[in-house]
Amino acid sequence: ITSEVLDKIYKEYIGNAKNRAEVRDGLLDAIADPLFVLSAIEVARYHRDAGNPVYFYEFQHRPSQATGVVPEFVKADHTDEIAFVFGKPFLAGDV
Repeated sequence: ITSEVLDKIYKEYIGNAKNRAEVRDGLLDAIADPLFVLSAIEVARYHRDAGNPVYFYEFQHRPSQATGVVPEFVKADHTDEIAFVFGKPFLAGDV
């Protein structure tokens, strides 16, 4: 990676940070975007190019049951959207 590319990455993710928490959040985004977002976009494009409808979303709503369990800076974890999409009653009992 060239210094020009690193400078652009820094400016995009951390350059406007006002405190340590914003630096942390920017660094986490800088790591997650190439690992998760870019690959998800690539798969979505394959489906689109095959003629299928594609819906892409980013779930960020912090569930109330996360309080005291995960750090406050975590918006939503993997699969947290299931209760919101399908409804909490479907998750009751022996699921």
